[in-house]
Amino acid sequence: MAFHHCHRDPLPQPGLTPERLQARRQLYAACAVCFVFMAGEVVGGYLAHSLAIMTDAAHLLADVGSMMGSLFSLWLSTRPATRTMTFGWHRSETLGALASVVSLWMVTGILLYLAVIRLLHSDYHIEGGAMLLTASIAVCANLLMAFVLHQAGPPHSHGSRGAEYAPLEEGPGDPLPLGNTSVRAAFVHVLGDLLQSLGVLAASILIYFKPQYKVADPISTFLFSICALGSTAPTLRDVLRILMEGTPRSVGFEPVRDTLLSVPGVRATHELHLWALTLTYHVASAHLAIDSTADPEAVLAEASSRLYSRFGFSSCTLQVEQYQPEMAQCLRCREPPQA
Repeated sequence: MAFHHCHRDPLPQPGLTPERLQARRQLYAACAVCFVFMAGEVVGGYLAHSLAIMTDAAHLLADVGSMMGSLFSLWLSTRPATRTMTFGWHRSETLGALASVVSLWMVTGILLYLAVIRLLHSDYHIEGGAMLLTASIAVCANLLMAFVLHQAGPPHSHGSRGAEYAPLEEGPGDPLPLGNTSVRAAFVHVLGDLLQSLGVLAASILIYFKPQYKVADPISTFLFSICALGSTAPTLRDVLRILMEGTPRSVGFEPVRDTLLSVPGVRATHELHLWALTLTYHVASAHLAIDSTADPEAVLAEASSRLYSRFGFSSCTLQVEQYQPEMAQCLRCREPPQA
C-alpha cells in the first residue's frame, strides 16, 4: 500500500470498526447483567446480614466500573483530536480505571471495618437461607457474564494502528484490536469473580447447615477483600505507569534504541522517549544523528517503518539531524540511567 507523504496509515473511517461494534455489544450485555446482579447481591446481602455477600457485590461494582470505562473509551476513540486535546481522548480510559480502583478500595475498606466489628462482637445473625440463595444466584450471574464475554476463534482486524498493538517481530499483520482487548480483560476479571462467588457459596452452605459457624462470614469477608484488593494491583500499577509517562511494559528502551541504530546511515540516537496514552496506544519520539552522506528522507522512512512494524507504535515522531563528533560528549545526548 502506498502511504500519503508522512502518514503511514490511511485516513481511518468514521465510527467504530465491526470488531469494536461487536465488542461494544458484548460489553453492554455483560455490564447490564453485572449491574442487575450487583444490585441483587446488595439487597440479598442486606437481608441476609452477610458481609461476604456485600464484598462480592463490591467486586461486581469494580467490574461494572471497568466495563463502563471500556465502553466510554470505545466511544471516545471515535472523537477526533482537537487543538486542545492533540492526542485525542484516549487517556480517559486510564482515568476511568483509576476511578474504578479507588471506588473499590473505599467500599472494601468499609466492609473490612464492619468485619472487624463482627469479629470483636458476636451479636449478629446471618440468614443462612437468604445468603445461600443470593450466593447461588451470584455464581449463575458470573457464569452468564462469562458466556456473554467468551470469544471463539482468533481476533481479526484491518483497522488503523492508532489503537492496536503488534508484538515484537510479528509485524503489522492481524494485530489485536482494542475492543477485543477490553472484552478479554473483562472475561478474565469475571473468571476471578466466579472463583470468589464459589467461595462465598461455600461459606453460605456452611452457615446454612451449621449456623454456629457464622464467623465464616466475616472471615470470608477478610479473605475475599484481600483478593479484591490484590486484583486491583496490576491495574493500579499500569495506571500509575501510564500517568507517570513511563515506558510501556511491552516495549523495552534498549530494543527500540538498537532498532534505530541498525538503520543504515544512523550514527547515534538521543532524546529517545517512549510513553503510552493507554495500554495499547504507545508513542515514541527520538533524534537520529546520521552520516553526511545518508539520505534523510530514506532514513526517516526506514526508521519509522521498523518502529511501526516491530513494536506496533501508534505514533512516532523522529527528528533527523547531521551527526557531530561533539555529540558523544554532550550531557543532554547521553542515555538515561537504569531506573
